[in-house]
Amino acid sequence: MGIIVQKYGGSSVADIEKIKHVAEKVTNTQKKGNKVVVVVSAMGKTTDNLINLAKQIHKNPPTREMDLLLSTGEIVSVALLCMAIENLGFEAEGLPGFLAGIRTDNIHTKARIRTIDTRRILEELKKDKIVVVAGFQGISPEDNITTLGRGGSDLTAIAIAGALKAEICEIYTDVPGVFTADPNIVPEARIIPVISYKEMLEMASAGAKVMQSRAVEFAQKYHIPFVVKSTFIENGGTMVTEVDFKEGAVVSSVTLDEKQAKITFFHVPDRPGVAARIFGALGEANINVDIIVQNVSTSGYTDLSFTVNIAEIERAFEISQNIGKELGCKSVTSDNEIAKVTVIGLGMMNHPGVAARMFSALARAGINIEMISTSEIKISCIVRKKDGQKALKTVHQEFIK
Repeated sequence: MGIIVQKYGGSSVADIEKIKHVAEKVTNTQKKGNKVVVVVSAMGKTTDNLINLAKQIHKNPPTREMDLLLSTGEIVSVALLCMAIENLGFEAEGLPGFLAGIRTDNIHTKARIRTIDTRRILEELKKDKIVVVAGFQGISPEDNITTLGRGGSDLTAIAIAGALKAEICEIYTDVPGVFTADPNIVPEARIIPVISYKEMLEMASAGAKVMQSRAVEFAQKYHIPFVVKSTFIENGGTMVTEVDFKEGAVVSSVTLDEKQAKITFFHVPDRPGVAARIFGALGEANINVDIIVQNVSTSGYTDLSFTVNIAEIERAFEISQNIGKELGCKSVTSDNEIAKVTVIGLGMMNHPGVAARMFSALARAGINIEMISTSEIKISCIVRKKDGQKALKTVHQEFIK
């Protein structure tokens, strides 16, 4: 048997009883003759609590110190899980990200993995130890602790699986797989047994909470198969792998992202270089922009809107206001009361009329569309946040019977 990498999210290690349950699952995997590497997130809402503590001290905490603070959550999980494993009579070795050989760039709070030195992990596996790695973190070229962004433990697990050439990477969470929509909002949503990297990447980017988008992107780039399963239910699961084309259903899933915000430049000069100035400044601040819409130019001026993650709206709006003054815009506004509903499916490439059906379904439900974005396998619409869940249910009912 080969190496299996397992990742357990915060809900899977939220308390002592759950950590003991995870220890049993991990040791049972080793009993079957496998070498096991486990990646863990921080317990429950630990990361959110640490962020709240930091903001009580400083409105905009220094990113280097934020990484140092947030990295402690996963280390607690590592130590407790190792204790639980050893209490069952097995040997475990807990490693923070830097001891696991995870080297990143120096972009704090959103670091990217550069290399993974697997020597320490492999040494411990040769001793028949279960290796438990702190997810979400690494170390920069300057030897500073870094973190990989929210959901970064997914990326840690996928990257380690790739570096070790593991047989499989198992992503354990509190749901039994990837659903056609969020089952907490759409009770009739069902599990997708197999999904392509492309679809899974679009789902993660569009707001599905199952996987970090960067982790899926990494898995696709290096052809790392992984499965999303429940920590607490033995059966089920969704396999994510190479799927080039699927007959049948046009739309495989519908997602809702309520963590979106919109910035609009009104009466901005319509001349070459203006868009580059705006989005270049946001890029330099490491702020990701999602949907962009520019109106038709009138008398040499236009309006320009774009969306960002709501966690970055304060920084993005401050930067935008400064650029707006520089460019002589009439005004720059921000709007936190929006949501994004997205339909996704490989089959959409070969089935015309998907957009019309989506727009018609939303119109019948009395939901106004503010912005639209499309690709070959997705269509996204920005709506009012108050209409978000209704939009999700409406579109799911339209496409997934």
